[in-house]
Amino acid sequence: MATVPAWLRRATADAQSLARKEVEDVALTAGAAIGALDAVVRRQERWAGAWRQRLALSAATATAKQAGRVEDEGALRDAVLLARPGDFLSVGPAGLLLLAWRRLAARSGDELLTEKNLAAVLEEFGYAPDDEVVSDLAADLRQLAAGAGMVATLAGTFMAAERHGFARAVGAWLADALLAQGLGWTHAIPLLGGEAALAVGTGRPRRPAIVALAAGSETESDRAKNLIAAQARAALRAIDLSAELERRADRLLAVAPKLRARASDFVVERLLSDDAIVASEKIAGMSDRGLRRLFDRLVELGAVRELSGRPTFRIYGL
Repeated sequence: MATVPAWLRRATADAQSLARKEVEDVALTAGAAIGALDAVVRRQERWAGAWRQRLALSAATATAKQAGRVEDEGALRDAVLLARPGDFLSVGPAGLLLLAWRRLAARSGDELLTEKNLAAVLEEFGYAPDDEVVSDLAADLRQLAAGAGMVATLAGTFMAAERHGFARAVGAWLADALLAQGLGWTHAIPLLGGEAALAVGTGRPRRPAIVALAAGSETESDRAKNLIAAQARAALRAIDLSAELERRADRLLAVAPKLRARASDFVVERLLSDDAIVASEKIAGMSDRGLRRLFDRLVELGAVRELSGRPTFRIYGL
């Protein structure tokens, strides 16, 4: 089970205390939180896919709220899972935000910051950038990844997004991708999206992040501390969710040998690798009725939950 030292929880939760500290001190706290998260990531548990996708849903919910939309987690999940197969636009603008965060959680770290993938994710965030903008953004990110330290990379990523006219939610997505790349994770963990509304101000920066931080600007120092503290909070939130999902996954794996339905092994793996499954999903070797009966059995055994609260179009997950 994932554990976090009590001192780290206290240090991360006390926002006023963090605000009074120097950037370097806040960075030490964030480094400890990221280190604890790194230990969870490197375990490569069978339920890690569901963990990342559940964090992606949380990030998309916060991003949608920040954009002034009214969709909650349930509505976002419905938009994607109940969409017509192969119809990219049928998920709607809010659903596209969830697809952006699911993209971060599902694709390999090496693929995330390619120009092709950046263009796709920016489209999901509602932009239509030309090739030159995407190329410039990719070059900025490569420069940050190659030579900047932890603080400058985090602040510089947000400023790079803003400099190209993108919202801070895009900066959060890019920062999560750079963190995964820097730590050598096979997949990124959606972190800052859930904290984006608290992470930075709305104004555009007047100077590049690295120059501003070196100059000791109070405004940029406060901005950097806010970002680092948000990253630390997000890391602990992700660790707590991992502990919760581990308990649920253990229960599912414990009852799996009792299942007699055909293709039940495949359904169990899907539940461990994704946020949720629609009860009407087409699964080879299993009828619609058989899948519904399997989910009813799993709910009866306390291994999964019905997440929609509806009598029809039900959705199941850990």
